[in-house]
Amino acid sequence: MTKDKTITTINPATGEKIETYHYITDSELNSNIEKCQKAFLEWRHETLEKRAEVINAIGKKIVEYKDELSELMTKEMGKPLSQSYDEVELCAGICEYTAKTGPIELKDENKELALGGKGIVTYSPIGIIYGIQPWNYPSYQVIRYAIVNLMAGNGVLLKHASNVTGTGLLLEKIFIEASLPKNLFKTLLISHDQSDEIIKHKSIRGVTLTGSSKAGRNIGQKATAELKKVVLELGSNDAYIVLEDADIELAVEKCVLGRIYNNGETCIAAKRFVIVDAVYDKFKEAFVKAMKDVKVGNPLDDNNEMGPMAREDLRETLHDQVIKSVEKGAKILCGGTITEGKGYYYPVTVLDDVKPGQPAYDDELFGPVASLIKAKDTEDAMRIANDSRFGLGGGIFSKDEEKATKLAQDYFDTGMIFINSFGIADPVMPFGGVKDSGFGREHGGFGMKEFVNIKAVTFSK
Repeated sequence: MTKDKTITTINPATGEKIETYHYITDSELNSNIEKCQKAFLEWRHETLEKRAEVINAIGKKIVEYKDELSELMTKEMGKPLSQSYDEVELCAGICEYTAKTGPIELKDENKELALGGKGIVTYSPIGIIYGIQPWNYPSYQVIRYAIVNLMAGNGVLLKHASNVTGTGLLLEKIFIEASLPKNLFKTLLISHDQSDEIIKHKSIRGVTLTGSSKAGRNIGQKATAELKKVVLELGSNDAYIVLEDADIELAVEKCVLGRIYNNGETCIAAKRFVIVDAVYDKFKEAFVKAMKDVKVGNPLDDNNEMGPMAREDLRETLHDQVIKSVEKGAKILCGGTITEGKGYYYPVTVLDDVKPGQPAYDDELFGPVASLIKAKDTEDAMRIANDSRFGLGGGIFSKDEEKATKLAQDYFDTGMIFINSFGIADPVMPFGGVKDSGFGREHGGFGMKEFVNIKAVTFSK
């Protein structure tokens, strides 16, 4: 039982306690699942237009809570307040886009059969979708999977990361105030053992996780053992390639942003910077200077571009990766030492001479550490970019957009590629990866169809 266990949230900028919450009991958990199932059985029969109306209202309600939600996210996980505001706007945009396109994406499709006769393809909701979500985008990660599944007619349960518990509960409040039927979406304060039991429950029809590759393997095995559909959006070590004909000033600007945005704690952040030999020194000099100029401090202060890491253990893990990389030949160009004082701050860090066998080359560094890697030419740069067990995103900088597009389409072995830019997500475009970065897609209409029964209704000739 988990009756007496609690969750305490900590402000990473100060190390001070924010709030304490209590885990729910097993009986309370089962009651929540049963109530969600009951709500689903009614919601599934609502028209697409009615679902869209409610989702649109959720988006508007999120905007109404913009200040409270943004400040809470910043206090719980440490991102700059301006970026929390950006996250809220993105969440509202997802709701608006889903409400607009959902009735089109999910409407029945009439088919003329190849052998004569006719058929209908219909996208039917399947039940409760259970989401296990991380802390780095406390609202967006929830909205990304919850809104499309509500649009599809499913029920949604959430196990949020414990350090952003307050955000998870506030989102539930927002959903209810926006007229979503009660119990159709529920934030569950539960342990890992209770989470495993949820996956086994007969009313749970799908599982989605955003997290590490290790967590993905664990949850993926548990879900597929129960023959349940699973979507996994996992970590990555994204490579951003700078070619000889790149606009170096633009490349530096976007690569710095790509590395420090959200305090560097983003699965699709720019992490490995693969620069061809012809412009390596020029890029390195400008990049290191720009990284040194990043203002780090209190995330509630608009003058700062980066805040603390979300948890003390995460900072320790990152620093250990830096030290081990240096021991294996990497060179620190700036940063690389743990900041003294309150809060879990880590300095903006750049590593040079990064090679295979070092954590900075092989693993995901989930924080503000950039790895510089020299390539001989374009072909070598592409080889290095793909020399990773991950495959979520990446970038290419070149003034020849046609060439960059061909490299992205035909050679980059990732789910997303940004050309002459850095981007996180857009509700219009599919989001997801390959290899150890997981499988399945969110956004772009694809997410609405991940957890539906694509049903064939066929009529005789």
